Amino acid sequence: MIIDAHSHVHDPVHSHIALLDEAGVDRAVLFGTRPHPERATDLTSLRHEMSVLSETISGRSSGPDGHEAAREELAAACAAHPDRFIGFGKVRLDVSAQQIAEEVEREVVGRGFRGIGELTPPPGGAGLIEPVLRAAADHGGLPVVVHGFAPTTAEDLTTLAALARRHPSVPLVIGQLGGMNWLTAIELARNAPNVYLELSTANIVFAVRLAISEVPDRTLFGSDAPYGDPLLARATIERVTGPGGLRDRVLGGTFAELLGL
Repeated sequence: MIIDAHSHVHDPVHSHIALLDEAGVDRAVLFGTRPHPERATDLTSLRHEMSVLSETISGRSSGPDGHEAAREELAAACAAHPDRFIGFGKVRLDVSAQQIAEEVEREVVGRGFRGIGELTPPPGGAGLIEPVLRAAADHGGLPVVVHGFAPTTAEDLTTLAALARRHPSVPLVIGQLGGMNWLTAIELARNAPNVYLELSTANIVFAVRLAISEVPDRTLFGSDAPYGDPLLARATIERVTGPGGLRDRVLGGTFAELLGL
């Protein structure tokens, strides 16, 4: 089974299904999203969507209404295509630990989602995810996905690895191979056995090759669609691996095991 470990709700959803079909991808982990760059028709509209993205990945909350709208979009997409999408629910980080635990119970477990993410703590604020890890552990070790590209810093990645070691039952997935801090991400993952590296948007091919070589059992194929493309992301994995068991694990086997699929 080939699983795209990182994608966001598309508008319209059928355009995402078409991309998965073209790439030969069986299923995709799907996150809710406030920005929709795929809706943009010109530079002005794309600038607007990217400004929403910048607000999101900088950890600036839009308040409960924006989060709820994204959750409803996600729930609708997963309900319409349960054979293609694996929903992960996002929780707010700007509330108390008790509220976070309640949101995980209600908005992740209660909705039947299989994990938590994509979390976007502000730069320098990776420690805010610890209550999420505690809640994930309380529910059998739900996988938790954290945004890894900028504005996430190398110090944030170090914090994430330390938190992962404190919560060993929780698979902690660092998205986008840690962005420009990919060397740091790989070094940290080697020494934290429950840290996984999702490989989307890597701009250096040998970064992907090195990650798979150093952490072969904890690297995950992902596209970050609509920002990336499933076909191109899969081609990158296949470019740096040969046919066989290792490639199969990266393209979906490892994540299928995490989710019990």
